[in-house]
Amino acid sequence: MDNLFSGIISSKTRIKLLIRFFFNPETKSYLRELAKEFDVSTNSIREELNQLTRTNLLKSEKNGRQVHYTANKDHPIFPELKSMVSKVMGIDQVIDGIVGRLGDIERAYLIDDYAEGKDSGIIDLLLVGNIDQFHLNDLSRKTERYIKRKIRTMVVSSEEFNDFFPKLKNRPRILIWEKSDK
Repeated sequence: MDNLFSGIISSKTRIKLLIRFFFNPETKSYLRELAKEFDVSTNSIREELNQLTRTNLLKSEKNGRQVHYTANKDHPIFPELKSMVSKVMGIDQVIDGIVGRLGDIERAYLIDDYAEGKDSGIIDLLLVGNIDQFHLNDLSRKTERYIKRKIRTMVVSSEEFNDFFPKLKNRPRILIWEKSDK
């Protein structure tokens, strides 16, 4: 976890929580789920969640016996934290380095682990459009060396995407880029 945050935040658990909640602000998680995912005690997760809730960076909501946590999008520093987390995850370089230079891309989705805010080391991208595969592979390799994460891409045409979308609905996803009609 040698990244931007580790130099300014000493708690590795807090860093993981910030990444989890601020990379995809729609993410909701509860104590035991986070403890299992991060492989740390519920007490250390609880302590960090309480601290982040006290500072209003996270919101909590009771759902039956569980308390679900989510990023507080109304917090004054929410945009900056979200931007910092994207930089830590390397997604800004992926977008600039790959999506912005490939030609006829209609949409780009981040899917699976990273869409849930889990830094698994493999970034899964779904690209919709007419893309030069050779150029994509070259840009992916260069970007991977820079961000120190593996990039897996799936390229589909608009028609293929329409057939694939029902399957995508059940998977975590974030639309990270869309062609403007201007």
